Amino acid sequence: MIHGQQMVVIMISELMETGIQQPRPMSDHKTAILTVRDLKVSLKGDSSNEIIKGIDFDLVPGKIIALVGESGSGKSISSLAIMRLLPDALKITSGDIRFKNESLFSLTEKQMQSIRGRKVAMIFQDALSSLNPVQTVGEQIAETLELHTRLRGEKLSHRVIELMNEVGIPDSETRASWYPHQMSGGQQQRIMIAIALACEPDILIADEPTTALDVTIQKQILKLITDLTISRNLAVLLITHDMGVVYHTADTVYVMYQGEIIEKDEKYDFFKNPKQAYSKELINSLPDLKRFLSLENKAPLLEVRNTKVYFPIQKGLFQRVTGYVKAVDGISFEIKQGETLALVGESGSGKSTIGRAILNLENATGGEIWFCGRRIDRLSRKSMLPLRKDIQVIFQNPYSSMNPRMTVEQIIKEGMISLKLNLTNTEMDERISELLLRVKLEKEHRHRYPHEFSGGQRQRIAIARALAVEPKLIICDEPTSALDVSVRAQVLELLKELQDSFGVSYLFITHDLSLVPHIAHKVAVMQNGKLVEYGKAEDIMTIPKENYTKNLLSAVPKIQ
Repeated sequence: MIHGQQMVVIMISELMETGIQQPRPMSDHKTAILTVRDLKVSLKGDSSNEIIKGIDFDLVPGKIIALVGESGSGKSISSLAIMRLLPDALKITSGDIRFKNESLFSLTEKQMQSIRGRKVAMIFQDALSSLNPVQTVGEQIAETLELHTRLRGEKLSHRVIELMNEVGIPDSETRASWYPHQMSGGQQQRIMIAIALACEPDILIADEPTTALDVTIQKQILKLITDLTISRNLAVLLITHDMGVVYHTADTVYVMYQGEIIEKDEKYDFFKNPKQAYSKELINSLPDLKRFLSLENKAPLLEVRNTKVYFPIQKGLFQRVTGYVKAVDGISFEIKQGETLALVGESGSGKSTIGRAILNLENATGGEIWFCGRRIDRLSRKSMLPLRKDIQVIFQNPYSSMNPRMTVEQIIKEGMISLKLNLTNTEMDERISELLLRVKLEKEHRHRYPHEFSGGQRQRIAIARALAVEPKLIICDEPTSALDVSVRAQVLELLKELQDSFGVSYLFITHDLSLVPHIAHKVAVMQNGKLVEYGKAEDIMTIPKENYTKNLLSAVPKIQ
């Protein structure tokens, strides 16, 4: 027999599969489970420098509240204040946060520990950095259960498997013994959700839970959160900068700008009639899916010919090679001068691997790679060094690609010095200031360290670093995955402007197909190491031939 609540989940799941958006049923609870009133957060020792400026919002069981805004607007700080996990440099100066009508600020740290994870759970933005690399995923789920429940032994193991099944991990009994690095990005995020749900919390805070996930995995994660909101009657705070995600997931939208909530409305009313100019800017910043760039007949800059990258599988005491992982399996494409090729596909399809092979950071097993009429896949690291100025890269995770002990100025200047640009100190200082302004940062930011910036701001620093040496080709590995929609639009416009001005070419690796019309002249679609479709951006986006490409396009969240 199917009970009422299960029937609701089945009906909602079927509606979401057909792409029809329906309002979720009203919660049985009419009162908020958590209220935030006049919350103010400032720098320690400087109460006048407010990061959060007196915000109010409510979380209601069975509802998803979206808190949207640009990086640095205060979204994540608000969630950390709820958890009482603010950085040492910040302090709460006034206001109150009440959970079931009890002030969280009146609790001792020991009492608060019983709330975190047990009653209020959080999913952080970067799943891999939040998981313990030396513990299996099963042990990490069990650790939360051991801390907050009395489950032990066989009952504990059984509950771990149940949770992994609930969040859609296949073959859970086997994969419970896997380590985080053995799982895809989507599976890692599912493990984070399983840990968050382990103790059946009343509130789930999801801080950018789908950032850097491919569109198909993003769709699965959002559907999972939506279904669990209904089946568990969760109150969900969804922090995001993706307005497409908001449209398909949220019940109510709160817009945050410079530490203040400037607009609140029901989802459909918000998108139909945004009241604030900033809200309109967020919505209008979404890429136009109907405008495409025209191709010009120019000379080839990069040619990838039947390139393969295989990784050996070694087993046994003597580590004999028993097979190969075919990460890149005989692909061919070219990028012309002043042209952008978008390389799209799901995680694990081989996109980043071919980028690393072009940079000579991975050895190609077969095929040829030519740059400016010169074959480069067989060059030694020393012979490749002079070409580093001409081929730059913007990595997906800017924080891990920066030295945390170096200032922004030192990070940007390092490439100019090591690649011998022969600029004076004054010229380098002027270029750094100009670059920071062009990526929408301030000149004064040059004296700060990476940890002092938001994720989006760090990505802008990485872009400035790549542009500093004036390259001919930039390999952009998910360069906008951590950026808000308005900043993303600005960065894409900047990349296009630089291409028009200096003729720079891009290999734009992305999982976000909505960006393709704005940035790319051609598209190459990868699946399991192979190219399944390749051609003009307009042809691929409007009349795709392969089912895999059609599935990718159908998973892109759109505002209808």
